[in-house]
Amino acid sequence: MGDQCEVFINDEDKPLDQESLVTALCSSEILCPTVTDSISAEVFALAEERGIRTKLLANFGVGFNHIDIEQASRLGIAVTNTPGVLTDATAEISMALLLMCARRTGEGERLVRSGAWDGWRPTHMLSTQVTGKTLGIIGMGRIGLAMAKKAHHGFGMQIIYSSRSPLEGSLAEDVGATRCELSELFQKSDFISLHCPSTSETKHLIDQEALAAMGSHAFLINTARGEVVDEDALASALGEGEIAGAGLDVYENEPSINPALLKLENLVLLPHMGSGTNETREAMGMCAFDNIQAYISGAELPNRVV
Repeated sequence: MGDQCEVFINDEDKPLDQESLVTALCSSEILCPTVTDSISAEVFALAEERGIRTKLLANFGVGFNHIDIEQASRLGIAVTNTPGVLTDATAEISMALLLMCARRTGEGERLVRSGAWDGWRPTHMLSTQVTGKTLGIIGMGRIGLAMAKKAHHGFGMQIIYSSRSPLEGSLAEDVGATRCELSELFQKSDFISLHCPSTSETKHLIDQEALAAMGSHAFLINTARGEVVDEDALASALGEGEIAGAGLDVYENEPSINPALLKLENLVLLPHMGSGTNETREAMGMCAFDNIQAYISGAELPNRVV
């Protein structure tokens, strides 16, 4: 691509601040942001005042809630993403969090490292068995389905799900999945895994009422988007024992973490590493490259969001 355009790279591998994003929008025809680069309405407005040059936001990731899509569309800026290439990697992290929460592996590892472990005892570090339990999946897209397959075929879990669209018959049969209303899913699930997008409808979908409906035996896993969970309500529910535990890979105000969450032992926290495999990140980069190459050549954008 070097002979087709001049390329500038963010060598620090860190999110761009607001001023840097505005400058980038005013100086580059194509911008490749990541999930931590917040291109808000305010950023667009500041860039518009100075003269926006950008025509394509080739997002490095499948989620695009960090980009104000309405403003991008108004300004005639195309937005693309990288769907399909991070499905299994994210489902793997979801399954890892589920196992870590249920079997208390984070607590156990901290105990060993602290030097406080004094040997095996029959009642020490008792946890929850995963095999055969009921997994409720909210959002049965690519990642939700991959999670269902791993849980059902690998651990014999019973799958129920809530999604805008039902699975095709053969897919539902393959994972033994039954579609149900959210209220039923909250009541029947031993584990709930979130795989829905961040929208106005899903913001704080998991709130105080939803957590109370889950019950004290249940675990919550979130590898979708932080905004789907009301973190204050979650911290309260975990602290009061209203649910058994939770595992998070995404947060409402990344990279800042709600201080109330950091104090909880029945919570596993990961640094948004769901797609963090060599294979997946390379595939994401190539997908973003394909979108950029299509724009340069005047072809149809393969993964256009708007």
